[in-house]
Amino acid sequence: MIWVGLVLLAVGIYLAYIYNRLVALGRRADGAWADIDAQLKRRHDLVPALVETVKGYASHERSTLEEVVSRRTVAQQISGGPDGAAQQAENGLAVAMRGLFALAEDYPDLRASERFGSLQLQLAEIEDALQAARRYYNAVVRDLNTLVASFPTLVVAGMFGFGRRDFFELDSPLERQVPEAKFDGE
Repeated sequence: MIWVGLVLLAVGIYLAYIYNRLVALGRRADGAWADIDAQLKRRHDLVPALVETVKGYASHERSTLEEVVSRRTVAQQISGGPDGAAQQAENGLAVAMRGLFALAEDYPDLRASERFGSLQLQLAEIEDALQAARRYYNAVVRDLNTLVASFPTLVVAGMFGFGRRDFFELDSPLERQVPEAKFDGE
């Protein structure tokens, strides 16, 4: 009889351990997504200043400027969770912003602008922080998804409603392209 009690106690302790691991990884994933969200908000806040700066030098490039503003609006409205729609909106904004920076190549005065250079530097810092936050989030999600899919953890995960989460991935083929390097005189 005492053995049965010890076995049930051991099983209970093991189930509590699994449950606590699932909770901890879920909270880490939530925190990692919050870090991504904070960087996305910083990027969203920088877009109007970039658009206004470019507008001063390249006002007739209206379609590119409107595209960036439109993509920012969509990304702001959809943000809030690591689902496919939010990722797609953010990837669209990143592609539109690349088009905005491509305009600088055609406008030497814009490239030489101290304000534009400062904004470009800020955006590069944000993108670096965003990339690090994405890597961390994806690592936590990988660990959580592995735990949720492993036996016997999958039984506990199913009992308590833990499920797999989506990675924050690049959906746009343009995001995967290597930028073309151009040098003066080519």
